Amino acid sequence: MAQRSKASPIPTAPPRVGINCAEARDITRDVLAETNPLPGREQDVLTAVSELVANALRHAGTVSAFNITARPGTITVQVSDPSPQLPVTRLWAPAQPGGFGWRLINQLADTTSINVREDGKTITITFTTPC
Repeated sequence: MAQRSKASPIPTAPPRVGINCAEARDITRDVLAETNPLPGREQDVLTAVSELVANALRHAGTVSAFNITARPGTITVQVSDPSPQLPVTRLWAPAQPGGFGWRLINQLADTTSINVREDGKTITITFTTPC
């Protein structure tokens, strides 16, 4: 299910199953363009969204929900997938491809949280600007 929202009113995109990276970035770009809550942090948000969705697709096979909410000075992104397995921060290994996504997400976002359920997990990241 893909949703997009901003502070007031809160528009919602039609629900979708199995959103991909490009669709998530498009929704994110639209929300950022409509609200401009974090001037100068757009690329950080887009990169983190791409990494979250790519990780869900790679490790769980699908994205069961995508939501982005914009409020003045804050963007909150939630990505859900059907795997209860927690992300792992891998040690840098130059001979192995990948392994940088989770580390990058945590470096870009101001907060990161994971809610594990029986049917999977939801990862929530937030980006803020000082008031």
